[in-house]
This record gives sequence, structure tokens and C-alpha cells, in this order.
Amino acid sequence: MSSTSWPYYPVFMRLRGQRVLLVGGGEVAARKLRLLLRADARVHVVAAQLNEEVAELCASGAAVHAGVVFEPRQLTGCRLAVAATDDVALNRQVAETADAQGVPVNVVDDSTLSTFVTPSIVDRAPLLIAISTGGAAPVLARRLRERLEAMLPSAYGRLAAFMHSRREAVRSAAAHTARRAIWERFLDSPAAEQVLSGDEARAADELAAMARQRPAVGEVYLVGAGPGDPDLLTFKALRLMQQCDVVLYDRLVAPEILELVRRDARRLFVGKARSQHAVPQDEINAELVRLATDGQRVLRLKGGDPFIFGRGGEEIDRLMAHGIPFQVVPGITAASGCAAYAGIPLTHRDCAQSVVFVTGHARADGTLDLHWDQLARRGQTLVVYMGLNSLPQVCAKLIEHGLSADWPAAMIDDGTSPRQRVITGTLADLPQRVADARLKGPSLLIVGEVVRLRERLRWRGEPA
Repeated sequence: MSSTSWPYYPVFMRLRGQRVLLVGGGEVAARKLRLLLRADARVHVVAAQLNEEVAELCASGAAVHAGVVFEPRQLTGCRLAVAATDDVALNRQVAETADAQGVPVNVVDDSTLSTFVTPSIVDRAPLLIAISTGGAAPVLARRLRERLEAMLPSAYGRLAAFMHSRREAVRSAAAHTARRAIWERFLDSPAAEQVLSGDEARAADELAAMARQRPAVGEVYLVGAGPGDPDLLTFKALRLMQQCDVVLYDRLVAPEILELVRRDARRLFVGKARSQHAVPQDEINAELVRLATDGQRVLRLKGGDPFIFGRGGEEIDRLMAHGIPFQVVPGITAASGCAAYAGIPLTHRDCAQSVVFVTGHARADGTLDLHWDQLARRGQTLVVYMGLNSLPQVCAKLIEHGLSADWPAAMIDDGTSPRQRVITGTLADLPQRVADARLKGPSLLIVGEVVRLRERLRWRGEPA
């Protein structure tokens, strides 16, 4: 679930042959009228005065001049209503009347009265790209539209129309699970360029040949999702997230990142909460093989980096044994991401010339089997992944093996996310500080003199 709610639900509505009431006859109304007529709506215009363009469209029969004064009965049978006048009171009357009659209404430049808004549009019909800020920043939406206009060739409309005309042929030739892969191969092949250049007959032959091919074994993408902030994803990670058929994800993947996965991809939660495993690792490995053997593109989305306490090595070992193609996309590991967002450099020439990563997972009997004599050293930074539960034991063992009780330490909770909290202290008092804070999110422990640098390197401006 996204942490940010939408002000409007994005939808495209069919208006062909449907009655729409447009109140207003000036330049703003003319702009709305052009768009409504592009959708083949039957537009009834209500206005005392019509500008030249609106008057001409009404005279030609493209629209109907239905009256000079707005009356509630004019909304009867309407699919939509648009108020586009410079009379605030009239616009409000139209909005309230339409809303009372259950007719969606848009009041130009007043999102508070509107039940729907019209987006900025990039027109490559039948390909339409709508951009909306929910009325919050229309100039920004227009600026984005200008950039997209420059990026997308006008022939993309021809490509969309070609694909629409061949959908039934592909549907008849291939099983449901293979159709998306056929279209993906088509768009990545020279055939798509042939459509753009006007050679549709040759493109149709190549598409037909692709549809006849037996579906190949799929592929697995082991993708590091980073520590939480979606802006830390790599370009490659985002691209593979957008083209997968199914995603297996764990609890360390932030909801904001999961929102970026292709919306119609099947989602399988295989997360682990400390020692409680939703799905045993061996079953995850088997599921990756099964899905890929079925010809699907499988995204194994992992918090942080797949090869740093992510068990990615175990998964590719099973994939290789079954001959399954795979890609590995490194992610920013929690140590570097969380430390940077907390203002704690992992190394510093004055106090830390090395970094050690360990996991805080305890054995079944509750003990930690770590080389404490190598970890309890000055001149290095110790990072403990998944160390929230074992924090008291870690701190006690480090003191026991030579570090002083006042040695600096920090626990970072929900690092790099808007919910990030950083608790600093010493080996002696940090366990109690963390307990008092009642941390619940994924947590990372950093031990070392670099923690003291946070006081002057809190670069993201979060509170102490």
C-alpha cells in the first residue's frame, strides 16, 4: 500500500455519442470543447455569449448551443459536466447541481469544486499519455508534457494502432502466459522500427513468426532494492521491475519501491521477520525454478544488495543447476545507504580505516557465533545487520572483548525512508535507549568512533 493517497483516481472515459454539458462560451470553454469533440462527445453548450470558435462549432453542428442560462434540467442524461466561466458563483452552482444529480463535474481552475480534473495530454492517438498533479501544480504537469512531446516520435500512434490491429491474431496463436513476452520481443525487434517507418506488411510477417515460436525458458532477475528510498534504485533495477511477470519480495522491500513494480505483475510475499520465515529458503529457490521453467520473467526483489546477507548466492546456485538464465543487479546495501542518510561516514582517516559487516542473527539457542576478538577493535567500523533483537548481547560481548563501555554506537531504524530514526549512544546505554524508543522497522547497528561525526554531518537535516 502506498504511503501517499491519490487526490483523484486516474481513468480514461469513453464519451463517444455521450451527452456532455459545457457551461461557458469563452476561450477557456473553447479549449475544453476541442478536447471533448476529439472524444466524439455530444457537447451541449450553455452560454449567453459565444466566442468566434465556439460559435462556429455550434453553427456547423459539431456542438449544440443549448441555452443562454444554466438550468438544472440541462444536466439530465449527461455523462459529464464542465463549468468554464469566469463567474465564480455560476461555476459553484453548476458544480453543486451536477454533484447532487450524480454527474461528474469539472470546474476549470478550481479543483475544490471538481469531482474530476482534466490532465495535460500527450496525443499520439490511439496512444494517449495523461499527466496530472490533481490540480496542485498544473504548470508542472504542462512542463512534463512538453518534455514527453519532445521524446516521443509522432509515429508512436501508428505503432499503437498496428499492435491493436494484431492483438486478436496474437491471442489466437499463443497461450495467455506467452502473449506479453511476444509483444515485448516485438517492441525490442527491428519489426517495431519497420512500423514506425511505414513498412507494416513486413512487420506483420515478423510478428506472426514470433507468435509461432514455442515459448522459451524464462529468466530470473535478482535485484537489489536498496535500503528503502526509491531514488536509490539503479536504472537497470527499475527497468527489470517494469518488465517482470511475477515478483517474489521480502519484508525489507519498502512499500514505495514495490509500487514501482509493473502493476499487473503477480506478487508473492516470501518475507522473513527475524526468525519467523514466511517461506523457507529452499522453497523460494524451488519456486524461482518452477516459474522460470514455465517461461515467466521472475523478479526476485531483495532489500539492500542480493549478495550481502541476501542469500542471493544460494538462489543462483539452484538456478545454475537447472540451467535457468538469470541476471543479478546490485543494490545499495543498508550499511552504506543508512549510514549516509544518518550522517555517519563508514570510514574516516582519523578514526576508521576499515569496515566489517556481520549479521546479528542468533542461533536457535540464542547465542551469536562471531569472532568477537576481531570485531572489538579500534580503528574500524562495525556494522551489524538485523541486530535489533541481539543488541544487548552484541554490546556486552564487545565490552567483554576490549572496547570501552563509552564506545560510540548508533541504531538506525527504517533507514533512508521518511520514517528514519537514529538512536545514538554508547555500548553501555544504547540497548536501553533503543528499548525506550520502541523501534519496529528494519534496523542497522553501527559501532565505532565515526558515530561521533554525526553531530556535525547531519546533512539531511533530520532532528537529533
